[in-house]
Amino acid sequence: MQNTSLIRRFGAILYDAILLFALYVITTLVFVGLHHGEAVEPQTLSLQLTLLAVAIAYFVGYWSWKGRTLGMQSWGLQLETSDGGQPSLAQAALRFVAALLSWAPAGLGFLWQLWDKDSLTWHDRLSGTHIVHYPRKKKA
Repeated sequence: MQNTSLIRRFGAILYDAILLFALYVITTLVFVGLHHGEAVEPQTLSLQLTLLAVAIAYFVGYWSWKGRTLGMQSWGLQLETSDGGQPSLAQAALRFVAALLSWAPAGLGFLWQLWDKDSLTWHDRLSGTHIVHYPRKKKA
């Protein structure tokens, strides 16, 4: 069961990465347009901060608004608090920062769910949230 959860999580991560990449392309095009079409170096601090803001808005926004990103929705995953409620804006923001920490040591914070007694990642634990799989209802 844990492997299914891990596969679903990484499936959702892949979907979200593709969507975030598209948002980054659009944002970069707008950013270049605002600079009158001049080349903008990728390491430009203002561009990097803008792209970070896009990622924060995407994840924190969706987690606190619907409890799921578009990738999570595709895989039937829902983010919930420990009492089954929807995460607050503060919990979603904490989860975002903690997820960055989970990626830092070669993704160990994500893989941690394989050893955790409750199948939680580091960012699940730190933010007081967890992911639940709600299978789609089959049509009769």
